[in-house]
Amino acid sequence: MNNIHKTAIIEDGAIVGDDVTIGAYTIIGSNVKIGNGNIIGSHTVIEGKTTIGDNNKIYSHAALGTDPQDLKFDGEEVELIIGNSNKIREFTLFNPGTKGGGSITKIGDDNLFMGYVHVAHDVIIGSHCVFANVATLAGHVEIDDYVVVGGLTPIHQFCKIGSHAMIGGGSVLTQDIPPFCLAEGNRANLRGLNLNGLRRRLGREDINAVKKAYKDIFESGQPIQEIANELIKTQDNKYVLEFANFIINTKRGIPFIRKQER
Repeated sequence: MNNIHKTAIIEDGAIVGDDVTIGAYTIIGSNVKIGNGNIIGSHTVIEGKTTIGDNNKIYSHAALGTDPQDLKFDGEEVELIIGNSNKIREFTLFNPGTKGGGSITKIGDDNLFMGYVHVAHDVIIGSHCVFANVATLAGHVEIDDYVVVGGLTPIHQFCKIGSHAMIGGGSVLTQDIPPFCLAEGNRANLRGLNLNGLRRRLGREDINAVKKAYKDIFESGQPIQEIANELIKTQDNKYVLEFANFIINTKRGIPFIRKQER
């Protein structure tokens, strides 16, 4: 049974699942689909072609599915897809995709978006991530699983962050961050591995393999793509291969201080 406040506006055509709570003065647009067990706070706006999975908690004054902040957007059909069991806090802003970026912004499961987080057009986010207050993701950013982004951190458009990485608060990220790494600063540079995160999810043998790969790639003084290619040929650890493949496929480059510059 749903619990919908009498002042909420559910436009004709909207689909609302079972056991959904919708707070006062919230507006749900005609092309919105909301799954089961969601809790949506007061004064929230959900519009556009937006699909929300099950058991999310969306706090007051969130704006989801509003037009992308892209001057090329001309009213074409675009989409925002949100998975299951996310926590989306107050004053967050999530935009759908654009025609030039595939038309979809997509968010996975079990993520925490703290207050004032902005997820721009064509962003792809995995699952189990944390975005602290005022983290700002520009268009076309890609975030893999188990990533932590500190507060007041802007991420430049088209950047990619690998799984289990952590970006320190107050950083300015303009390049790609490989999986398992820790980065911070303005501009952000690699500071080592996100060992606290890795110890929660990887075994000692895998962590040691990633440590060695990091040292080989970033501390040998050799071209990082060459070292990554060698690791792919000689290693079979899946985390090392993920790490090396990310290095090879980076589009924006990896921000790190070369050994001879220290």
